[in-house]
This record gives sequence, C-alpha cells and structure tokens, in this order.
Amino acid sequence: AKQLLEIANRDAENLYIKTDGSLDEGLELVTHPMSLNYHCRDMPWKELLRSAVRMGYRSHQTNTCGLHIHVSRKAFGETEEKQEEVIGRLLYFFEKNWDELVKFSRRTRSQLYDWADRYGYQDHPKKIMDHAKKSCRKHYTSINLQNKATIEFRIFRGTLKYNTLIATLQFIDLLCDLAIHSTD
Repeated sequence: AKQLLEIANRDAENLYIKTDGSLDEGLELVTHPMSLNYHCRDMPWKELLRSAVRMGYRSHQTNTCGLHIHVSRKAFGETEEKQEEVIGRLLYFFEKNWDELVKFSRRTRSQLYDWADRYGYQDHPKKIMDHAKKSCRKHYTSINLQNKATIEFRIFRGTLKYNTLIATLQFIDLLCDLAIHSTD
C-alpha cells in the first residue's frame, strides 16, 4: 500500500488508502476530487495499476471489489431542485437502460443486487427520484444518493486495467453531461 501511495502522490496528494468492511482482505484506493481531464493527463494511473498487478493485487477477479465514482451534486446545478431534476434523469437513464448497463458494469446480476441494486422503473425522472429518496436500500444502490455533497455511481466492478478505468470515467462524464443538458 505504501508503494502505491508513493506512485499516486509523487507530484500531488491525489489518493489515500483505507480499509472497507465489504472487502475480503483488501484495501480501497480513494482519490481526492479531480476532473476527468486530471484523471487522464495527470493522475499516474498506468504506473499505479501496473504496480498493483505486479504486487499481486486483484480487483475484477474478486466478488466484492467495486469501482465507485463520486460526482459533486454542484455539477448538476446551483439549487437542490435543479440538482434533483438532473439526478432524476440519471436514475431514469439507468432504469430504462438497465440490461445494457449490466453488461457495461462487468458485474453479475447477483453482485448488483448485493452492492448496487436498481431503484425500480418509473415512467418519469421525477417519479424515480421521489421513489429513490424513499428507498430502504440506502447506499447499496446503482446510484447512491445518501451523501449530501456527491452522488456515487456504484454499478461498476473493480478493475486494474487502465483502459477500463478511463472508459468508465468517460462514460460517467458523458452520462452526466447528457443529464445536465437534456430535458425530461
């Protein structure tokens, strides 16, 4: 873990490591807030991930490891009402395209049920948002809404492959842009 931290934080404090009760003898790499551009250009992901593989770390080959992506609620609008409108569109997209997202997530349906379940289809983004706010699944949902400052995309299986990591970050970035710039 110390070697991974040295790689990640060589030029700036980009990452910290913590334990997580859902992991079997593992650790969690947590980045500080950064843009997609920073992830792609400045974060030393290639070296970090290659080193993790060389050291025997696993990610995709486990049953509990996930790739969770947090996005600031502020990215979706200045007001809580505007933020919820955009987040409702994200939830609607996830529910409407669930089968395709399951494939892209690289998780099994069983893993999704345990770690990133769906809220359930409703025929309008606002209805899904209202339903999601009342959900009893708490943070074990595909888009976790429990954090006041961020929303967390939990649907993706973990990876130590650079191209998979970047593709996943790019997908979420594009999906957020779509939700921001479209209407219900």
